[in-house]
Amino acid sequence: MHTPATARNWGTHPWSIDFRPEAAPFPREVDFAVIGAGFTGLAAAAWLRMLAPEKSVAVLEASQIGAGASGRTGGIVLPETAAGDVPGLGDVLAGFKEILAALEVECDVSLPGAWEIGRSGGPKDSRIDWSDSGRLRVVNELPGGTLDPGKLVSGLARAAQRRGAAIFENRPVESVEWKDAPVVRTAQGDLAARKILFAMNGLSLELSGLTEAEPRLTLAVASEQLSGDQLEAIGLAERKPFYTIDFPYLWGRVSRGNSVVWGAGLVAAPESRDLDRINVASGDASRLLASLEARVRKLHPALEKTRFTHRWGGPILFRESWVPVFDRHSKSANGIVLGAYAGHGVALSSYLGKWAAEALLGRRGLPPWGKSGG
Repeated sequence: MHTPATARNWGTHPWSIDFRPEAAPFPREVDFAVIGAGFTGLAAAAWLRMLAPEKSVAVLEASQIGAGASGRTGGIVLPETAAGDVPGLGDVLAGFKEILAALEVECDVSLPGAWEIGRSGGPKDSRIDWSDSGRLRVVNELPGGTLDPGKLVSGLARAAQRRGAAIFENRPVESVEWKDAPVVRTAQGDLAARKILFAMNGLSLELSGLTEAEPRLTLAVASEQLSGDQLEAIGLAERKPFYTIDFPYLWGRVSRGNSVVWGAGLVAAPESRDLDRINVASGDASRLLASLEARVRKLHPALEKTRFTHRWGGPILFRESWVPVFDRHSKSANGIVLGAYAGHGVALSSYLGKWAAEALLGRRGLPPWGKSGG
């Protein structure tokens, strides 16, 4: 099987994506083309076919499903955007659970809550009490939890294919010609589409027409299995994910099997915006990963001998406002651009993917807060 350059460069994550799409002839025209087979694109494709089974849908993925942010996230489920609540967003977690149920997706979702941790303001009897440039303690609890990203990607892909969407891996889009009916150009042939969803990430900014977002590679490590006593000692026995509200940044979660994922650090591409050029086995990324492992061992005496089984990176796309892009394409109202979740996309991406499907079908408008350039 072809291994994408990103997979070779970005290390190995602990999640397993066990779905490969069925072979199908590449169509010459469809009602809806979805560019990107991550959480957003797959959820949108499945929802389009569920709402309008008479409409044709093709998903075009430059590499393999989940090869970008979706398969490489830490799997922390959060209730809002990175900028907090925005007007008209609605209940993300309730909507996400409804999507999983409607599409019959099983992804080990667990919603015990999530902790914001910080170096000031937390009580002395905090469940988390770590040494990390000061004392890290729990300062706030919010709704949220965790899931298995590999199972979510696989489940959404199965749901889309089961409902009749065609998924094409290793099908990078070279350009889009904006006519009355847009034409998607690929090396393997052209595809006329009535409307297009750009389920974008940090590798497709020119294609999506987005100029104000900045991609970075975030870094993570997964520990060996910890004992129940270790989890109790470090305050993670309740299995609530956490992230810092101050710097230096740190986030993490307990996985099934009692491995703990820890994340911190952002790396920019050495030149231009091409994150594919970052190799986590060398340079700044390698040094940051080694520093993260050393940092985790110093958080608490129960972690000082911890070994790590996985090192990897995953792309995150940021805007200055921290609010996602959810807007018409700058060149045509027949295109919708959706992305830039700034690390808060695990539940939000599927939730907004459903919204995008409804918008493509003319059943719902786009939100005012998602304007490109905002």
